[in-house]
Amino acid sequence: MRSGVDIAANIAAASDLIRAAHADGARLICTPEMTHFLQKQTTLLRRDVRAMDDDLGVKAFSALANELSVHLLIGSLAVLQDDGQIANRSLLFGPDGSLAAQYDKIHLFEAVISKTESYREADTYVAGTEAIIAPVDDLNMGLSICYDLRFPALYGVYAQAEVDMITAPSAFTIATGQGHWETLLRARAIETGAYMIAPAQGGTHEDGRKTWGRSMIIGPWGEVITALDHDRPGYVLADIDQTAVKKARSRVPAWRGAPA
Repeated sequence: MRSGVDIAANIAAASDLIRAAHADGARLICTPEMTHFLQKQTTLLRRDVRAMDDDLGVKAFSALANELSVHLLIGSLAVLQDDGQIANRSLLFGPDGSLAAQYDKIHLFEAVISKTESYREADTYVAGTEAIIAPVDDLNMGLSICYDLRFPALYGVYAQAEVDMITAPSAFTIATGQGHWETLLRARAIETGAYMIAPAQGGTHEDGRKTWGRSMIIGPWGEVITALDHDRPGYVLADIDQTAVKKARSRVPAWRGAPA
């Protein structure tokens, strides 16, 4: 996606892509980090962020999951908590539109990209504390978000639990995307023996941010199964094969030694 600052427009853009993926046969559909609102100006973010009960994206995507009868993972939304703090929260809706799971980003992005570009997510968001595993039909899925990719211990929890797939919705910068995006995703897949599903933000956004794009799905042996080769809106499809997960883990059982 290329989310901007207009929440309604972002919901509409996401919904169009979700419907297109569903028409192509997708039963689990995943969207990028900050699907419905990409706003780096803290004052404006705080002005427009809402609690989950009042959030337009929560309502719209719940209804859409129910309408299409799919599992729908909204990569993340900025959500206002009861204590007034903001969470970067991933939401999984079931085929009946119910909220099946939620995960708050544990590792908050901090980087100095250049003299004019730096990030400190902890100034705006509060970190999550818990790894989350959710069932999707007969598969198990671990949840993560973007910067989490740099912290293998989280994925060790998912490896020990023998999940079949892990989501990593993201908004990587151009510099970190060029240097690390595919490498980190393939490393996490190899060490866990699980599929990595990585929908991404891409392009130049309304708030001035520039993101790498290149959404991709990595197999449990570390191979790139499918990927976009650009930063424009779009989607990719892949079959998730539980047999491939079992085969990868039986060939190199390193996941058994992963930190729990």
